[in-house]
Order: sequence, then structure tokens, then C-alpha cells
Amino acid sequence: MRNPRDGTRVVRAGLPQAEQGAAFLPGPVFAGPFHLRGEVTEADWVYTRYGNPTWARYEAALSELEGGEVVLFSSGMAAAAALLLTCLRPGMAVAIDRDCYLNVRRLAQTHLEPRGVEVRLAPHAELASALQGAAMVWLETPSNPKLEVYDIAAVAESARAAGALTVVDNTTAGPIYQKALDLGADFALTSATKHLSGHADLVLGYVATRNPDHAQALRDWRRDAGAIPGPFEAWLAHRSLATLALRLERGSANALALAELLSGRDDVAGVRYPGLPGDLGHEVARRQMSGFGTIVVFDLGSRERAERFLDGATLVTQASSFGGVQTSAERRLRWGGDDVPEGFIRLSAGCEETADLVADVERALDGA
Repeated sequence: MRNPRDGTRVVRAGLPQAEQGAAFLPGPVFAGPFHLRGEVTEADWVYTRYGNPTWARYEAALSELEGGEVVLFSSGMAAAAALLLTCLRPGMAVAIDRDCYLNVRRLAQTHLEPRGVEVRLAPHAELASALQGAAMVWLETPSNPKLEVYDIAAVAESARAAGALTVVDNTTAGPIYQKALDLGADFALTSATKHLSGHADLVLGYVATRNPDHAQALRDWRRDAGAIPGPFEAWLAHRSLATLALRLERGSANALALAELLSGRDDVAGVRYPGLPGDLGHEVARRQMSGFGTIVVFDLGSRERAERFLDGATLVTQASSFGGVQTSAERRLRWGGDDVPEGFIRLSAGCEETADLVADVERALDGA
């Protein structure tokens, strides 16, 4: 079939050709060394730190969605570290979205700055000006946790004019809802821990790029640093990929229903969801995203009220992640490091029945 849509593509992405009596998705290959006689170049698989057929199959599946080469890592942060450390050298500068994932900022400030890389943290409105003279611009859109939306094509164009590489952390949207490489990014980074795997039972991450030299540099880093994924985790993630479009459809519908509920209440402030027509990022999101995602954020005014809400919600699991089949939420400032109020809640809508979830959240708000 030519040019299937992503909802069709994910069901079969990365699967081998049908073979009589064979499994649809072959099981994980557990191996340290592989049988190897003669020269190393004479075998496809030599040692799992150099490559594993289970990762390769999942990487091929993700490549179909991303439209570029994919390099899989043991976590999203392992992927981020590989990207920063293979592209930046002492004397270079990197402009980073001040509202992006806090551990990316921490990694850059703690490990790049002491090694001679200038780290420029800039707010949403000032990121374009901060990239002048930089070798890389790093943005996350929609950002985690504030859901700021960047115009990827505009930033990428400015970066190219300045001679900088563009990295888009695409974790909150993912490759079905946002094609970062098509929009001009040099790299799309995604934590597969979240929506891609969707069941809160593994940690993985990857980088997609259309530049073969960059892809090879990332593979070399993975091999040398040992930032390799486990075969079982890669197999579980590949198995989960088939339901990605369905999970996103339900989760996004639930997120929109909750955002509409929250924005209509006088006792809730700061509601952000790019799918709301009145959201500050809606117009840009509408142009560059095919769906608006599962995350809603809002402010309940105080730490105490936020915690009462979380304790009172039956269908909201308190956890620090997002993108799972269960609705989850947390008071984000408990981690520190983000410029958000004490009562700020990040909620990831799961796959529960919409009416049940909305009613549960409304009861919890009333009780708080």
C-alpha cells in the first residue's frame, strides 16, 4: 500500500515480512556476544553494545514514522546527552529553551558549562535572538511542563541562517502528531518512555535525523558510552507501538474535555492546552500539529489545594510522568527547577471513559 496514514502505519511498522509459522513480531534477542568466527565485518551482529536485532527492528519502525534515521538509547536523557556531547565542543554556544525539560537544562549547565560550552537559557520570546553565534538551538514544543508552543519552521529557518543546528524535543507531541524533521529540525528527540510505549513500564529514548553522519556519530557514542537499550524494553515498546494512534486519540479527546471543564471554572487559573481555541499557542499548534496531545496544565492557587485535589481524584494516579493509559498528574513544583506556581498541576489524560474521567476530576475539584 502506498503512503498509508500513520494510524495504519504504526500497526505494522518494523514488522518482518510474513513467513509461514513465524510470529508477527519476533521475540527479543537476549545476547551479550553473538557467535563470531573470522573478521568482525563478516557478521551482522557481533556484540550487543554494537547492535542488537531487537533494537534494529524497533528503530526501523520509528524511522517509518519520523522520516529519518533513528538511533535508540537506554532513556530519553541518554539520548539528550549523546546529542549534546556529539554536537558541541569547547568554545561553542547552545541556546536552550528555558522552559524545556529541567534535566536537559541541568545536564547542560552542570556538565557542558564547566567544559567550555556557553549555555544560553532563554525564555520563549527571546530564544531566536539567543541563537546568534550559537552552534545549536534546543527547544521543546509543546514545552514540559508549561505547554509553550514554538513555531518550529520559523526557529529552524533562523537557526539555519545563523549556522546553528535545530533540536526539537518532541516528547509531548510525538511523531504522529508532529513531524519535527519535516518542519525543518535537524534532530527530533523523543522520550519513548511516555506515549510511545504508553504503559508506564519501561524507559527508552531516541534521536531521529536525516543526516547520516550525525546518525553515525550518535551510534558511535552509544557504543562507546554504553548507553544501550535493553532488548526486552525495546521489544515491549515495539509491541506497544501498534496501539499508539488509538491511545493518542482517546487521551487527546479526554485532555480536551478536561481542558474545557477546567477553563470554565472560576476556581481554576492558568489553564493551558494547545487544543483550546483561546490558548496562546493554538494557532501555531494548529498549523504544525495533527493532534494536540494528552497533557493539560492548570493552577489551583496553592500547594494545599493542589494536594487535596490529587488526593481526592479516584481516576488520577499521582506520578511523575505522562503519556500512559492511566490518567496521571502531579504538583510539578515538588521537584523544583521549573518556573511554575506552587499549585501548578501537570495532568496527562489517559484512556478512561471520557464521562467518567471528567466527572471524577470535577468531584475532586469541588472537594478541594
